[in-house]
Amino acid sequence: MLGGVDRPTSGEVLFNNKDIYKLSDDELAVFRRQKVGLIYQFYNLIPVLNVEENICLPVELDKREVDKESLEELLEMLNLKERRKHLPSQLSGGQQQRVSIGRALITRPNIILADEPTGNLDTKTTKEILDIFEEANKKYKQTLVIITHNPEIAKKAERVITIQDGKIVSDERN
Repeated sequence: MLGGVDRPTSGEVLFNNKDIYKLSDDELAVFRRQKVGLIYQFYNLIPVLNVEENICLPVELDKREVDKESLEELLEMLNLKERRKHLPSQLSGGQQQRVSIGRALITRPNIILADEPTGNLDTKTTKEILDIFEEANKKYKQTLVIITHNPEIAKKAERVITIQDGKIVSDERN
């Protein structure tokens, strides 16, 4: 709901003091592209687009010019410079997840929502992804929300909200 994907059955979802669900479907799509970076467990990359094209997709959907300097900076941060012309099928799971992170970061959104972003990754790649999140969070000053079942990942967060059976059972600051 926070990312403008699912509509609430009641209540409001406020972003900058505005209920995002009062937006039309088209306005909500623009909100998601410009204000929210979504990262999923299963990458959701376009198989016929290469690394660079997948990362730049949200900018191009807005009919805006891709900032080449920002793209180069992201490719460097994500360690994907040498893979920029590769298709998703030519990448490891960790590389595919880094592409989806790049796609979420390219628009410099206010908030990044990551749904089990390391669920399909090994321990080493999980650490690399978490390091990227930490670097991006500090560099771009974005709010980062990670949904995870991994208590080790949760320990790294400034705030941990635990939800059980659809209800908040704890809200703690680390």
